[in-house]
Amino acid sequence: MLVEQSLKFAFQASNNQAKYEALLARMRLAVDMGVRKLVVRSDSQLVTKQVAGNFQARDPHMAKYLEKVKEMAENFNDIGLVHVPQDQNARADLLSKLASTKRLANHRPVIQENLTAPSVIMGEIFEIQSRSG
Repeated sequence: MLVEQSLKFAFQASNNQAKYEALLARMRLAVDMGVRKLVVRSDSQLVTKQVAGNFQARDPHMAKYLEKVKEMAENFNDIGLVHVPQDQNARADLLSKLASTKRLANHRPVIQENLTAPSVIMGEIFEIQSRSG
């Protein structure tokens, strides 16, 4: 079953943060629907590679998001994250435009969610560097 979701952010988010927020929103929706096997399509190569373990999340914000995704992944028997290049993802483009232009009340097959706060909370971050030698 294909479920489409449009998100509107009521807070400032970087592009990468928005991609993680979208992934987490999809995962929350799937949990609410009782999904046990989930395939998520994303146009973010960074997010798909970080979740797959091919890229490190060096930025503290991205590391927090990655940690949250891994925590949410425990709710599924099987989860796949597929990278779809942005130029091949016209439907996601349309959903993005709908979210930014009007309420989706007349588009019943699309689930709209307004995110009022980020999914992860950043406290004080301390970086510790060690030197050898």
